[in-house]
Amino acid sequence: MHDAEDVDQELREHAEKLALTLSQGGMQKTTARVMTALLFSRHETMTAGELCESLRISSGAVSGAVNQLIPTGMIERVPAPGSRRDHYRFRKHAWATLMGNQNTLLASMWDAAAGGIKIAGREGVVGLRLDEMQDFYGFMQREMAALIDRWREQYDAGQA
Repeated sequence: MHDAEDVDQELREHAEKLALTLSQGGMQKTTARVMTALLFSRHETMTAGELCESLRISSGAVSGAVNQLIPTGMIERVPAPGSRRDHYRFRKHAWATLMGNQNTLLASMWDAAAGGIKIAGREGVVGLRLDEMQDFYGFMQREMAALIDRWREQYDAGQA
């Protein structure tokens, strides 16, 4: 059995590995590190100071990362009775929320195709490409919402 210090070290290593993957995928490195620190933390919440200490980054870097992560629905600011400091935690269903937010992008892509079809029509090279695009993004919008709903139901039923 691992002692608590070894477990914490191994969790930090896995968090850093995921943060590297996320930053290679386009997320800002510090934002990815803050997100994964909260994801892999054995504590329910962490303060900005704890994040600074754990990640060895400045309070400004933590603040910037938090300000990027909260609107995405990945993390949230939570009250901590008896503490005047802000506490942050990884949100329940954060992954489903993140994927659900992708529906905005899907809708924008559908709208772009619809606008092009309105101008060019459905015939011809442009129309055929835009028709396929519109059909694809319409399908993805419908299926993504239904898929997320089914996952939430399944997950919540398993947690009961």
